[in-house]
Amino acid sequence: MEKEGFFTGAAEAAVGKAMQMGGQLAEAYISNSKELNIGVREGRVETMKLAEERGLGLRVIRQGRTGFSFSTDLSPGGIEEVARQALANCAKTGEDQYHNLPLPGASYPELDIYDPCIREAAVEQKIEMAKSMEEAARAYDARVKIIESSTYQDGESLVTIVNSQGMKLSYKEAYCGIYIALAAGEGDDSQTGFALDFNLKYNQLRPEEVGAEAARRAVRMLGAAPVSTRKAAVLLDPHVATGFLGLIGPALTGEAVQKGRSLFAGKVGTRVASDKITIIDDGLLSGGIASAPFDGEGVPTSRTVLVEKGTLKGYLHNTYTAAKDGVQSTGNGVRGSFKSTPEVGVTNFYIEAGKIPPADLIKEISSGLYVTEVMGMHTANPISGDFSVGVSGLLIENGELTKPVRGMAMGGNIIELLENIDAVGNDLKFFIGKGAPTLRIAQMTISGQ
Repeated sequence: MEKEGFFTGAAEAAVGKAMQMGGQLAEAYISNSKELNIGVREGRVETMKLAEERGLGLRVIRQGRTGFSFSTDLSPGGIEEVARQALANCAKTGEDQYHNLPLPGASYPELDIYDPCIREAAVEQKIEMAKSMEEAARAYDARVKIIESSTYQDGESLVTIVNSQGMKLSYKEAYCGIYIALAAGEGDDSQTGFALDFNLKYNQLRPEEVGAEAARRAVRMLGAAPVSTRKAAVLLDPHVATGFLGLIGPALTGEAVQKGRSLFAGKVGTRVASDKITIIDDGLLSGGIASAPFDGEGVPTSRTVLVEKGTLKGYLHNTYTAAKDGVQSTGNGVRGSFKSTPEVGVTNFYIEAGKIPPADLIKEISSGLYVTEVMGMHTANPISGDFSVGVSGLLIENGELTKPVRGMAMGGNIIELLENIDAVGNDLKFFIGKGAPTLRIAQMTISGQ
């Protein structure tokens, strides 16, 4: 990767050029990133991809209108062209008094988000990690028949932001991760399993544990069949609970509320969940994959408690939505890449862990369902919160997990589901940027045969 100074210089040149051409405010965002993907199957490398991308996104504000343009050409000619285009685009947007660029923050957090071991580890070591994950899955049970993918992935990026308000910032980050998808079979029956582990530290990846976890998830579902419709306690495993949490993330943004697209609009200070539930977005989280010292427009990231013991406390904001609501940005101006402007999005977004081990949550249930997989979550309505999903999992009888079940359905409203949670596990698990512990719902109707 080129020196940080080169990118800072290019960003300063872009801001200078935009201001010279008549911009009143200008902001340059540059990202330079690399990503490695290694896929292994049957002990052999099947795919290896190394992708590199760098580019500049330029936002210009003139007379309350915002223009945006991006380019991968960081030469003086390329910078001049992107500035000209951004200014031309100002003329095509509506005037809006809330368009503004942030001032530099008073201070920025020091975060441990770049592990040099990720880059220093030899490619052979990374291949070995994917192979050992596959081997561990096969060794777990002879019924593990097909490994669909055993993958190692890592990436690093350098982010630079300069604006005409005096901001000049950059940070370097890196991550690594492993994931495996497989199928176990017995007779005519086949069941799938997966597991993943994404981390900021290379030496904390545990391929053998991940391989065994995927195998366990598949094998325990062999022989699954539907059971009769019932009203029962429902336990959501951390992955399923995280899926439901993902549904409400967009609804907790100031942007969704202002556009009339949030089921949480007008509910600050009211109960929206059980008092066992606290939902947090934390851009500073130690070890968090989405942690960074500042967001996509240079605002320091922060820890925002959105729902505290069931009560809605507020929303996530970028500079624009915060100005519109007369509040401070929460540091949630998230960018997908240099090709887009900062939208409001989550960082490390999670339900806080409770104090009860999952095994104890199961013990207290005389009749229920432990849901391990949900199908059709994408069909849920993010505005009303209504959902109807297919579920599979394990039956709970007299405090013990018994037979596997599939072909069942569960429906309702996400707010009702959150309100009916009567216990929260102590096993918070992250799936990349989102996480949840095991959640227990006092009673739900599960439709079966």
